[in-house]
Amino acid sequence: MKPNHNTISIVEKIGYSLGDLAANLIFQTLMTFLAFFYTDVYKIPPSKASFIIFTGGMIGAFFNPVMGIIADRTKTRWGKFRPWILFTSIPFGIVAILAFSTPDFDLTGKVTYALITYILLVIIYSANNLPYASLSGVMTGNMSERNSISSYRFVAVMIAQFVVQVLLLPLVLILGDGDKVEGFKQTIWLFAIVGVIFFIITFLTTRERVLPKAERDSSIKQDVKDLLKNKPWRAVLLITIFVFVTLSLKGGMYVYYFNDFVDNASLSTFLENIGFNGFILNLNKWLINMGFVGFTWPDDPATSGFSLFNAGGIVMMMIGIGFSKTLADKFGKRDVFGLSLFLSAICLVAFFFYAEDAIALIFITQLTHGFFYGISTPLLWAMIADVADYSELINFRRATAIIFSAMIFGLKAGLSIGGALVAGLLAWYGYNEQAELQDALTISGIKLSVSIYPALFFFISVTCLIFYKINKAKELEIQEELSNRREPSPKRL
Repeated sequence: MKPNHNTISIVEKIGYSLGDLAANLIFQTLMTFLAFFYTDVYKIPPSKASFIIFTGGMIGAFFNPVMGIIADRTKTRWGKFRPWILFTSIPFGIVAILAFSTPDFDLTGKVTYALITYILLVIIYSANNLPYASLSGVMTGNMSERNSISSYRFVAVMIAQFVVQVLLLPLVLILGDGDKVEGFKQTIWLFAIVGVIFFIITFLTTRERVLPKAERDSSIKQDVKDLLKNKPWRAVLLITIFVFVTLSLKGGMYVYYFNDFVDNASLSTFLENIGFNGFILNLNKWLINMGFVGFTWPDDPATSGFSLFNAGGIVMMMIGIGFSKTLADKFGKRDVFGLSLFLSAICLVAFFFYAEDAIALIFITQLTHGFFYGISTPLLWAMIADVADYSELINFRRATAIIFSAMIFGLKAGLSIGGALVAGLLAWYGYNEQAELQDALTISGIKLSVSIYPALFFFISVTCLIFYKINKAKELEIQEELSNRREPSPKRL
């Protein structure tokens, strides 16, 4: 069978990437603000919020492999995966709006409502996102074009991450005129409308061209058996869980860090000295001159500091990503991933030693952490692809789909555990969602939760690499063996 050399247009690549931008407007919001929304906006006690996030998230994680099986067996005139993107688009938007709504129930009613809507959201997310991710594998059989598609997709993810982590909280305060309840409602409505439009564009602009034949001896039972005996897969699964526990824990706790720990007066002085306040003043004047009266950036230092803190980290992540491929090509994915993750964990530990007025050190450390973590970001997903190659090498058949869905399970499990830890640790350290000021024990817990605790999970991830034997030499060995196996031997004359 000849390889498929389909060339994908820029329009189709952009159209495909918009689907990830749409999904990540909600996904990044869940990762960064869900615990904050439950505790400080909907006024659910942290212990109850922890239960909701963990239970709902784990249901979504276990649904993911089921969704993979369903999607693989879907047959329509539009293909296997595109219909799921189209027909889940509007339900996705509606459920997202419901999940971030705040009906006036008693505590039991609030917990029940939040749990049901969160479960529905993570299930509809799986029904949309797993087929979306699988679509890239059937748009073309050309490996170079697949890499290009992934690059467009990654840019879209970074845009969504920037919008959520930098602009969401200001948007909440702007659109709600200082009322966080109304602000979240309006912001999620905006995200939902944009998301539905982008999902429809993805459906309309993409095509499924690769129709793989079913392989012999490819039963679900055999795939699971092969998976469980695959040692690199077990290592990467644990790494994925622990990495995303860290991302969810520190990401969800930063908003509390700036609201309750960082000194407002020192932060305000820092923002003034670096020119940020002047920039925002001019921005607000420009908005007013454009007719957006009242549509101005919030003037509280915590919101501005939190947004700038995240923006700096994202920019440095993108710079770090630029070094990733060169370093991995020279030293191997495993070793570069391990070292960069270790160094980023060291940066997290440093936050523990900073006083509330050490603003410059806090921001410099975030920039350094973002750079080192950025180097590791694309390597985890590349290592998962290497695990699929290793599976093919030892089992003489490809099982990419189940490996992929299992790793997405690890991602969602990690996010669920990390999100639950945010609320659980707040409860453990006595966080009072009704109080303007938190006590010393709570502040100490918040500080630990952006430093020592997430760093610990990164260190565990690095330790798991001991069981991941695919170093640079093994990568080359696998590549050469599979290349020889796939290419038919020339006939002798």
